[in-house]
Amino acid sequence: MTEAPGTAGRDGEAHARYAPGTPCWVSLMVHGLEAAEDFYRALFGWEFEPGPPQLGPYARALLDGREVAGIGQLPVDRHLPIAWTPYLASADVDHTAEAVRLCGGTVGVGPLDAAEAGRLAIGSDPSGAVFGVWQAAAHLGTTVTDVPGTPVWNELLTFEAAPVAKFYETLFGYEQEPAASGDLDHITLRLDGRPVAGIHGVGHALPRDRGPHWMTYFQVSDTDEALERLAGLGGHVLTPAADSAQGRVATVSDPEGARFALLQRPR
Repeated sequence: MTEAPGTAGRDGEAHARYAPGTPCWVSLMVHGLEAAEDFYRALFGWEFEPGPPQLGPYARALLDGREVAGIGQLPVDRHLPIAWTPYLASADVDHTAEAVRLCGGTVGVGPLDAAEAGRLAIGSDPSGAVFGVWQAAAHLGTTVTDVPGTPVWNELLTFEAAPVAKFYETLFGYEQEPAASGDLDHITLRLDGRPVAGIHGVGHALPRDRGPHWMTYFQVSDTDEALERLAGLGGHVLTPAADSAQGRVATVSDPEGARFALLQRPR
């Protein structure tokens, strides 16, 4: 990760409508919805309300009454990797889904309507990393960010950055900014000069049981305190807390194995 900006100012208000290509929502599908709600409620202070019924059992996570993320329940017969999935904003999800296929990706779900909330598709890039596409209607996406308990950055961990970066650039017109250090295989994706996501090539350091995947960073007020709380709730610390230019960061997983990162901004 080179930068972890939110999509908002320090007051925490997100953009009213996300520009196409901007991560606008994160969603998690689990086997135990109530247990997941309990875990993230205790970790981030989230509250939950029912989401669109077309998505099956699904809950919208709220922070001080504002939408942050979604958690849904997988059907009993679906044994998919438990993972946080970022959704990229689109003005036309059907057009974007077709572009995904034409550029070598796959579309596994949709496009389909989520009641009056909007229209979505879930696909994967040529490396196999899963992501969502969201065309907003009543539901614009995450409405608060850059405060503790909210997603502030999304980073794709893959084998090699450049090939898959071209895929996303073709979809959404991102500007690519390679890392200043030639030793780091990292590309920052920008829209109108603003960093919105990152792609990090880590070669064979990818987890064998996971493969290429997107990683969501959630902001916390104190990474070390959050790690202690997470462990007490049944989560796991995958990479211990370490200081970086962006703040104090750690990689963790919830009790069902969904990986995410905790980020404490520099004071």
